[in-house]
Amino acid sequence: MTEQISVEEYAAKARVFLDANAEKKESRKKFVWGEGSDNVSMFEERSKAAEEDMLQRAKAWQAKRFDNGFAWITGPTEYGGAGLTVAHERAYNQVEREYKTAPLGVFQIGLGMVAPTILDHASQKARDLYLRKMWRADIVGCQLFSEPGAGSDLASVQAKAEKDGDEWIITGQKVWTSGAQFSDIGEIICRTDPGLPKHKGLTGFIVDMKAPGVEIRPLRQMTGGASFNEVFFNEVRVPDDHRLGEVNNGWNVALTTLMNERASIGSADSGENTMYTRLLEMIRHYDLDQDPIVREMLADLYINTKVAGYTSQRATDKMRAGQMPGPEMSIGKMALVNNQKKMNDLVAHILGAKLVVDTGEWGTYAWSQLLLGAPGMRIAGGSDEVMRNIVGERVLGLPKDVGIDSKSAFRDIKVGTQKD
Repeated sequence: MTEQISVEEYAAKARVFLDANAEKKESRKKFVWGEGSDNVSMFEERSKAAEEDMLQRAKAWQAKRFDNGFAWITGPTEYGGAGLTVAHERAYNQVEREYKTAPLGVFQIGLGMVAPTILDHASQKARDLYLRKMWRADIVGCQLFSEPGAGSDLASVQAKAEKDGDEWIITGQKVWTSGAQFSDIGEIICRTDPGLPKHKGLTGFIVDMKAPGVEIRPLRQMTGGASFNEVFFNEVRVPDDHRLGEVNNGWNVALTTLMNERASIGSADSGENTMYTRLLEMIRHYDLDQDPIVREMLADLYINTKVAGYTSQRATDKMRAGQMPGPEMSIGKMALVNNQKKMNDLVAHILGAKLVVDTGEWGTYAWSQLLLGAPGMRIAGGSDEVMRNIVGERVLGLPKDVGIDSKSAFRDIKVGTQKD
């Protein structure tokens, strides 16, 4: 399959594979207001049993795709990839949409953020050990960046890693870690030299999430669910061959992961039964499709969503072609958040008090879960303020924020006094 197979031939092979291993979807029914579930949560909340079932089904399907050459389509062949092009990947994805398959969102962080970082920065031993297993779903990865005192200001992390022979000893706390509860490995950024400026004394590692000294605790959100975790590290040992990049060069490692994260977050969905379709039908249900204010708000949302989607797609294609992700991905992330606010404002305008008082009416109070979850996206992958700084400095060429101390030793900086 690594030979120069045409996109058309590859799509035909994909259809043969899917016909043998998945059920064809029925013709998609048009969304009808009042029918089916009215759930529009930002974050899916599941019981432990439901989460485990979802995970096992996802693992089984990803393994089957991998074993047949349809998982890491653009990946290097030496690590289990098919060595093909983005066009081949798109062709497969287009065919797979016609079939009922297990959702694979559980692997988004591991494969979309951690695996690319391992490919770019890990030792040969670590690449050989983890990439094939990650893409086959034998193991799951998570991202361990944020801390109670270092969220958007990632360079202020205080979790420390101290060298001990051929190992490093990690101690500290991470927070807002999605998927930590079912992850096998994690990408962690630690302070390795407090005598250097805060961006310079960091190092990245691959850490075993099942190792002695790792404690995972769920975090309850205002939505009522617990999609995220805080993770404590109590003298957790990591071999030096699990280091990512050079010692004290962890900032560049983190940037690789963050740019891939923003590419993932900034991507836009454009399917038929998207949130936009649901919103449009709600407008029609309340006979507001001719209301000039509603129409203007809806048009503004639609145009901005489409433009953001095209911008993110161009940047994503650039990355998949082997080019390093750039700061432009921050624009996509900001656009997503701004468009969510536009949607929330429109929903609030239409529903009024029904949005905050549960009357039992279908498609009303359910929207509150979306609104309560949306603020989290202003933090995930970098806060709005940091995104604006990145775009201003690296895209527009504006001077750096004067409040950032990039010269003093980290141990001499009072954490929490700077903006970043």
